[in-house]
Amino acid sequence: MSKNIKVKPGKGQSMTGFVGGLIFCAIGLFIAIPTFGAFGILWTLFAVVITVMNGINAFTDKGVPTHEITIEDESGYSAYSSDASGASERAQRQEKGTIDERLQKVDDLYQRGLISSEEREQKRKEILEEI
Repeated sequence: MSKNIKVKPGKGQSMTGFVGGLIFCAIGLFIAIPTFGAFGILWTLFAVVITVMNGINAFTDKGVPTHEITIEDESGYSAYSSDASGASERAQRQEKGTIDERLQKVDDLYQRGLISSEEREQKRKEILEEI
């Protein structure tokens, strides 16, 4: 299971980018295009795109996302809990491994003679109670 989250910059960051973009547009129009020709046009086009994108983010609620975060959860546990205790519990489970992996570890320890039959059954019971 995976979830994609799109992130847009904050209003303050967008406003700063917008003002900076306006300055770069002016530099493009009055210095870069007359001095460097085609490069000046390219400069100014990039400045316009940056200014428009930051303006949309600064002045509207829609905004343009600049980052995308993908959250993948392979353990079968929900990765989208909003409370902190759920997040720490999931982290502990992922650290320990999936139920199958943990049960296999217990069986391996028993087969190697590192734990007794009683310890094996007790641990298996604890793991299965978490389901």
